[in-house]
Amino acid sequence: MPVTIVGVGVDLVHVPTFADQLDQPGTTFATAFLPGERSDVRRHPFDSARHFAARWAAKEAVIKAWSASLYGEAPVMDEHVHHLIELVADAWGRPRIRLHGEVAKRLDGHTLEVSLSHDGDYAIAYVILHH
Repeated sequence: MPVTIVGVGVDLVHVPTFADQLDQPGTTFATAFLPGERSDVRRHPFDSARHFAARWAAKEAVIKAWSASLYGEAPVMDEHVHHLIELVADAWGRPRIRLHGEVAKRLDGHTLEVSLSHDGDYAIAYVILHH
């Protein structure tokens, strides 16, 4: 069965700036990350900002890929859906996207592929949305 790519998203995060934002009292980032994501990051206590930044980049890249798939159409949801997009690892430690709630319903029948990378002060995520 042929694969049809319907959206592509990429996001680049400057880790030091992101770390400063994470440290701000009352930041909305606290609600953007699910318990499993926070638990995964705790396994890297000396580099947690970089791991949170990569997860944030993945969430943003999913939103961008989804938006690209809707080219010419109005957005279907509020843009504050980060808490419904979860970065998980498979049995081999490879990153995968797990969707929840309304986002999962809207993207039912689609597949998301994600690739992450860190280098120096930057974290990047690339997402392909296909069906």
